[in-house]
Amino acid sequence: MSPASPVWLRVRVLRVLWALLAVLLGPWRLWAVIHDFHECTWHVVLNKFQRVGENLESDQFVHQEPVDTVRGVFNMLVDSPIDRRERYLGFPYYLKINYSCHGQHSEDLVRSGHLMGLKPLVLVTFQAPVNFYRWKIEQLQIQMEAAPFRSKGGPPGLREGAAGRSPDILGPGGTSWEMPVPLPPVPAEPCMATEVCVMSWYTPMPIKNGSVVMRVDVSSNGLGPIIPSKRFHVNINGFLKMGADNRIQFTVGDELFDIKPRYFVNVSSRPLWYNVDQSPVLILGGIPNEKALLMTSTNFREFSLVELSIDSCWVGSFYCPQADFSATIYDAISTESTLFIRQNQLIYYYTGTYATLYDSSHSSGKWVRVLASECIKKLCPVYFSSNGSDHVIALTTGKHEGYLHFGTITDGLVSFELLPRNQTACKRMFVDRCSITWAIFIPGQNILMMLVETQYDDSDQKYHQLASYDLITEEMTILYTVPLFIPDARGLEFLMILETESYTNTPMIPKGLSFNLYNNLLFIWGNFLLQSYNAENFIYLADFPKESSIKYMVNSFRGDVAIVTETEEIWYLLEGTYHLYRIFPSHGWDIHVSLQVMKQSSLYASKETMVTLFYEENKLYQLVYLTHGKQDQLVKRLVPMEKLLMYEQHKQIHTVRDGNLCPFEVMRLGNLPNPQAYTRQERYLARPPMVLNPSGFHSENSLAVYQGLVYYLLRLHSKYHKPYADPVHDPTWRWWKNKKQDEDYYFYLASNWLSAGGVHIDMGSYEKIYDLKSHFGLPERIFLDKGGEYHFSIFLTARGYSFEMGTNIGSAFKVQSKVSVGVVLADPSCTESLIKQKVLVKRNSVLFLITLRDKSLCYDQGISGHHLMKTSMMVKVVGASGFCFQDTHLGPRLQGNLMVPVFIGCPPGKRLAFDITYTLKYMRQQNKHYFDCMHVDPEMPCFLYRDMFYPFFLIQDLVTGDSGSFKGSYVLKVVGGGPSLDSIVDYNEEEIYRYNSPLDKTGSRIWTTKTSETTHDMAFYIMSYKRSGIEWLCLENSPCYDMTPQGIIAPEFFFKVLVSNRGVDNSTYCNYQLIFLLHIHGLPLSAKRALFIVIVSASVLVGMVILYILFCLLWPYAVNACNHLRWRINNIIASESYYTYATSSRAFSISSQSSFGPLSQVPSVDDFKVQDQKHKADLEPAEKKKP
Repeated sequence: MSPASPVWLRVRVLRVLWALLAVLLGPWRLWAVIHDFHECTWHVVLNKFQRVGENLESDQFVHQEPVDTVRGVFNMLVDSPIDRRERYLGFPYYLKINYSCHGQHSEDLVRSGHLMGLKPLVLVTFQAPVNFYRWKIEQLQIQMEAAPFRSKGGPPGLREGAAGRSPDILGPGGTSWEMPVPLPPVPAEPCMATEVCVMSWYTPMPIKNGSVVMRVDVSSNGLGPIIPSKRFHVNINGFLKMGADNRIQFTVGDELFDIKPRYFVNVSSRPLWYNVDQSPVLILGGIPNEKALLMTSTNFREFSLVELSIDSCWVGSFYCPQADFSATIYDAISTESTLFIRQNQLIYYYTGTYATLYDSSHSSGKWVRVLASECIKKLCPVYFSSNGSDHVIALTTGKHEGYLHFGTITDGLVSFELLPRNQTACKRMFVDRCSITWAIFIPGQNILMMLVETQYDDSDQKYHQLASYDLITEEMTILYTVPLFIPDARGLEFLMILETESYTNTPMIPKGLSFNLYNNLLFIWGNFLLQSYNAENFIYLADFPKESSIKYMVNSFRGDVAIVTETEEIWYLLEGTYHLYRIFPSHGWDIHVSLQVMKQSSLYASKETMVTLFYEENKLYQLVYLTHGKQDQLVKRLVPMEKLLMYEQHKQIHTVRDGNLCPFEVMRLGNLPNPQAYTRQERYLARPPMVLNPSGFHSENSLAVYQGLVYYLLRLHSKYHKPYADPVHDPTWRWWKNKKQDEDYYFYLASNWLSAGGVHIDMGSYEKIYDLKSHFGLPERIFLDKGGEYHFSIFLTARGYSFEMGTNIGSAFKVQSKVSVGVVLADPSCTESLIKQKVLVKRNSVLFLITLRDKSLCYDQGISGHHLMKTSMMVKVVGASGFCFQDTHLGPRLQGNLMVPVFIGCPPGKRLAFDITYTLKYMRQQNKHYFDCMHVDPEMPCFLYRDMFYPFFLIQDLVTGDSGSFKGSYVLKVVGGGPSLDSIVDYNEEEIYRYNSPLDKTGSRIWTTKTSETTHDMAFYIMSYKRSGIEWLCLENSPCYDMTPQGIIAPEFFFKVLVSNRGVDNSTYCNYQLIFLLHIHGLPLSAKRALFIVIVSASVLVGMVILYILFCLLWPYAVNACNHLRWRINNIIASESYYTYATSSRAFSISSQSSFGPLSQVPSVDDFKVQDQKHKADLEPAEKKKP
């Protein structure tokens, strides 16, 4: 080989230099991309099925049921893997997806993104319903890939993405619109493309029974421009209807399109109360002198101002005096199905129309006035549901002072109960006068916690006490008495109230309570702030000034609390710490607003009024009314808490040597397990069908096919919950089991453009996902079964040198780190944590291995997903709360404080199923044969009565896809049955005991087993994986005894069998309950009926034999008799014939003689006699004649 020439060597050197330059410039290019990361955003709107491709406004979510609009399209798919005999339906809406970038035209962006391969990925999450008795609790998601579709023309499409517009400005009428920013507009160049000018992406908007709250997450497939993921709330609005003019109208009142400044300007903010994660519609009152509400089903991404159709009448009475009248809606609470409002001292509620939750008869036709004879001074929210119902609390005054009304909402039906029962809170607390200031309900514990103002007749001093009322035992307990004056903290951040501290002259004025169900943190607030984890020992937070007074608190229930004062100040508290931060007004807020003004942001103005403050997805948002001269807008904007805290640190860095208050430089989570086993999130994948179109754009027919396929995928999911387990543990197995072998054929048709309907359905594009990976963070929630564990690790790189030699005895030669991690458990009696520390001296780092474990002490067995115990785990790096931040492409993120909700009990998505496949296989081996019914049913095989029955069961995990034999103990009972499917009846408790108990003495048992293990009361047998043999008895008094056979087939019987491990299996919190039908054939007859049948059969047989013998004996005689009789008959017939012939011949002769001459004479009688004698002589035998 010749040596390389200098020219090629020079080229190689240049290539190396270019490669090095690319490596050096790579981070700068990446930084530039990340810098522009925030400039692009997704936009999602709803479009009706019939309006796909039209460039119109967003549609309202009114229709709630699948529609029969795709059947004709599926009938055309004659040569495809689907079964056209199945019923395919569609959904009433599509999701229309676009994106926009700041300063660029949206339509050009969408076209360029499509040409670069961009495809939006849509993840729809269905929120589990409140009533778990009616609907199955499950965490369900479906991931779809959006399909490109050319618009049908008309005005420009989704204009949210036009240049210089912000997607967060809201307008009335349920639509979102944007206010122009003073930037030079980007003109839309004329489109010269031949294929597409205006386009969007579409996916079906699925609907699921039992779910009215849905989250839509839109992300990129990694191609094209970098667009951050965005979440949208697309909820069903059950308070809309179609009007006579085919226009959408509100059922609760009339929509107002003229928003006047007096509605919001200089009006105090108010809290937003709703059922957390369950309310599809949010409402906000407080509009002065107007019976109007702000309503939204998209978390104020869109909103409407509605004037309510209520009577607004009130007459003061002696028990409920009314000083003045106002039309203002003071309190407003929304639950999953019902809206509650308070106007003056009247309470109204309205139940929406939700066909996916309950019957339409539960809906309200108008506002219902409830507790009409009561004087209500306040409504208190209950943020979490309990026992399948929502709740609301109404505080009374007047004649029922000292009581409260506890409201329960179940499937839209509202009821109220007066509490405490029988006696007022005053009598139970042994005081003369009392008034309930605030009340909260703690689900799971069935406890009402009340802040009560008490007073004695002989004193003018008023006391405030914290009391609890147990709804089960009806016991009332005084937990804590609030001090009369604010303590003197003497410069400390917090102070433990021990009643030995000194106090100021400022009186404590309690106004309300706040409780976090996950970490048991209770706040008493007013012109102070007290917190406690056990409602008995309280800590005073001294950072809150006693000159201010709290108006309301906003809890994220994930470790963050926001506080709004009467002067509209905003304070922030990180739960588990004692330091409060004033966010507004503050130095950090001024810096942030100045930067936004420099960017000419449309979300800030010189004059603004905060309407409300609320948390959404662990982020704090403001609803603010902006005044821009003549253009006033209502804005939903993010409160950048991390940035504000960072700006506040600039005032403190001079006190730290290295200018940073954070004890570590890097914090990473590692060794994270796959999240699905702990979050219990089920996820399906559905991609659009492949279109046989060179441009790749979908048509209305292909989108309709996409609708039908997504519908059928969810239908298979709902049908999979059946007693008999499929051979393959996957809901989609039945869809393709008969078509999978023809997959190559369908691909051949598609590759040659021969697929019917112009679409190709890939069977691998519709599946269930079981192997989701962790995204380098703790899961959203953790479900723990009995003894369950969750493992993860935290890697910390210390700031500076932070190691020292141990000083304690036994650790003098061990290196210890100054960086430490603590785990705070809300219920340490139920859970425990283990922390192992590994010091990495060379890397100046520490690795903490953390294990969260259930102690198996605090929960009884329950149905999957029912009555779970709510608790939490908080991981804290000491000294890091509020001081450590991580820079990400989405902005700074708070570090050093992690909180995860923990649910203890039977996790959702686990079930018990009858393993029919292994049962049949095992019975063939044990019984050496298997006889099915004459009419074979593949879904329900038969079992022979005389064979031993060996049932086996599976524990199926619908989330992770695991399926294994149930090897625990269980109790088997026959709870119903009948000779046919139509005649099956359920047995009562007494009958169940007689038919199944080994103690039965009435001869009613249906079955028995060889096992001797029974329950504690010896009432029922305890079966297990190794002791499962059942022998059928059907004794005399059992329902399967003496069955009448139908025809010549042996009697059959259908048993309704209940299998449960409750009380006999201590390995799990799950109360696995399975009810299935068992088809038994070949049942024996009773002795009497068998003897009767034998006697009758023998009698018939003997009778037939006797008849046969008699027949054989009498047959010759019968033949002779018949022959003789026939001979006699023939003789008679012959004689009669001769007489008739002779008579007719003589008459003819006489007539002839008389006619031919007078010589003819008529013969006499003697002549006849002579002739007769001659005739007889001729007939005599020959041997009797003489010779």
